[in-house]
Amino acid sequence: MRRTRISSLRAGVDLVAAENAGRALLRALGIDLDSTATPDLARTPRRFAEAYAELLTSESFDFTTFENIEGYDEMVIVSDIPVQSMCEHHLLPFTGKAHVGYLPGDRVVGLSKIPRMVNHFARRLQTQERLTVQIADALVDHLAPQGVGVVVEATHTCTTLRGVRAGTAITRTSAVRGVMRDDPRSRTEFFALAGHTPH
Repeated sequence: MRRTRISSLRAGVDLVAAENAGRALLRALGIDLDSTATPDLARTPRRFAEAYAELLTSESFDFTTFENIEGYDEMVIVSDIPVQSMCEHHLLPFTGKAHVGYLPGDRVVGLSKIPRMVNHFARRLQTQERLTVQIADALVDHLAPQGVGVVVEATHTCTTLRGVRAGTAITRTSAVRGVMRDDPRSRTEFFALAGHTPH
């Protein structure tokens, strides 16, 4: 067994400063935080700060791999991994699921580590395109498989709740590496198992 520590990228969080900034933002938007008609608003800036601190913080974890003693050389897919991230353009959430697959080389990974890797990169200000690429590249770097494939499907509230308000729009992104990129059969197998057919 081999462990690689994947550290949180969280910088220091100042909840008091975030709460004060949240209070200033809400007041600048014309919201009366001192209204006796809505007394619960008085604590909203604190809840706002705590919520964003949680949404933008990934936990450190050990990426655990094992020697591929069986010589397993077929595809491994972990599907329907929850994705919860924040659009870096509007500070609004996007949510969905990821499908991650790899063709093992000399090592295999503990399966719980793949969702942890997805969450590690999702818990920050992101674009879906960058998130998809970061997951794929991290698996290549830490696992050295023959190939990696990642598909992310998500709904962006910056698209569904504002602007065009396209309530049913789903964005799909993909990244493939190694043989999954170079070998058409492996690529087709991955996308079929992930339930996604690229155009």
